[in-house]
Amino acid sequence: MAVLQKFVRKVKSLLGGSAGGVIQKTPRIIPASVHGIRPELVAWQAIRTCEALQRRGFKAYVVGGAVRDMLLGVKPKDFDVATDATPEEVKACQKRAIIIGRRFRLVHVIFGREVIECATFRSLDTEGVRKDAAGRVISDNIFGEMWEDAARRDFTINALYYDPSTQEVLDYHNGYEDLKDKCLRIIGDPEERYREDPVRMMRAVRIAAKLGFRIDESTRRPIPKMAYLLKNVPDARLFDEIIKLLTSGHAVACVEAFRKEGLHHGLLPVLDMMNTESAGEKFMMLALERTDERINAGKKTSPAFLFATLLWPQTLRRWESFEKKGKSRAQALYEACDVVLKTQCEKLVIQRRYMADIQMIWMLQYRFERRFGKMPFAQVNHPKYRAAYDFMLLRSQNGEVPVEVVEWWKNFYEADEAGRHEMIEQAEKEARGAGSKKRSRRPKKDPTSGDLALNPVPGQGPKPRDEEYEDDSHGGRGRRRSRRRRPAAPEAPIGFFVPAPSDRKLTPQKRPPRRTQRDPDIQEG
Repeated sequence: MAVLQKFVRKVKSLLGGSAGGVIQKTPRIIPASVHGIRPELVAWQAIRTCEALQRRGFKAYVVGGAVRDMLLGVKPKDFDVATDATPEEVKACQKRAIIIGRRFRLVHVIFGREVIECATFRSLDTEGVRKDAAGRVISDNIFGEMWEDAARRDFTINALYYDPSTQEVLDYHNGYEDLKDKCLRIIGDPEERYREDPVRMMRAVRIAAKLGFRIDESTRRPIPKMAYLLKNVPDARLFDEIIKLLTSGHAVACVEAFRKEGLHHGLLPVLDMMNTESAGEKFMMLALERTDERINAGKKTSPAFLFATLLWPQTLRRWESFEKKGKSRAQALYEACDVVLKTQCEKLVIQRRYMADIQMIWMLQYRFERRFGKMPFAQVNHPKYRAAYDFMLLRSQNGEVPVEVVEWWKNFYEADEAGRHEMIEQAEKEARGAGSKKRSRRPKKDPTSGDLALNPVPGQGPKPRDEEYEDDSHGGRGRRRSRRRRPAAPEAPIGFFVPAPSDRKLTPQKRPPRRTQRDPDIQEG
């Protein structure tokens, strides 16, 4: 029987299937004894959000990727709630909630650092839906029934609704069976759904690669020929999707799937040149592998670090090019950073808050080469030192930085104050021993001695001293001041009146001495 059901679903997928045009208004109800979701996987914030709405008489369910992950036995990172309450009604039911969004109005219910995203059921009515010239939906705030909301979702495995009060799963499009078969299938006509939202193509490839699912043939077939539609997507949405890809814990598999389906062109330059530059591909794959290891180990990673690794092959090539043109090593790296980031923003805009961090991680690579003076102390105290060190470690594994340099900085970071000074002295000695002897300059001749003193050359030798006088205004301490001669007045041209000089000689007036300390004999008052 199971084999027959699987065969029927396969035939439906090849013909467009139930997900291609048949709309289910009545869901299949899957009890807890069948689906096996553990209650501890459901966040208490999501339960409280649903309970607050249900107490007011509204429907409320956990929906989307959270239900999918719980069915797979994985603790979800985010929880979304779907309800028949309007955004204003949702806000009235919650203590801390804000309405956001223009394209789709949503409510963020805030519980400290955790946020539950709450959306109203969407309608299938397209009269109030606004689309651009390419067919992408740019505004859709028409609310409808639950079955319409299920038909509006992207994939069958994401159209599952979980009721925390009854612990039942509601399935409108056989998503539960697709989940068991590890099949990713889109709801509705694939080309029409991709045209409505081109990001669905990226989501399909990313989710399938992350979960190890196969993409249904009718879902996969239009992707290569419709990849150009991604040019119409706002940069903010593309950036968010790239971040999800890189932080999925399966970035290597996702990137390979993107290349296979032709979705990588224009998003990141390093992805475009991977087929032509083996060095760039090696470094990028090494960085993605280390990122996957960190995420799967429960460690956090910075988006700035991820983009710094992905864009580094281009930056390194530019750095070497500018240095060959005669620029200093530091200036060449600075200009390379500037050019690469500007070029990247023409294809995929990186958020401004990450741009400065990316550039700082790159610039600190040059400072790692300078192991003398006070530079190492400033380096290890820099806020981005840890990220820059991890980046240098990747470069070392790629053969760009000697292992000895990496070990030196590791030991320097762990050493005490005395040990650090000793390491710097040793590094300076090694640098002086390895470098060439500095060229000594000839001392300048003293113009007051030798032949120049006996036979002065016009224009050379000691300059005549200006007029000086003793200033006794500081109690007779004789502080010297210099006063330059006034230049002689030029001869007046013929026809101009020149007053005769006065016979009275001007004598300098002495000022009374200024007291530097209080005189005890003088009483104030």
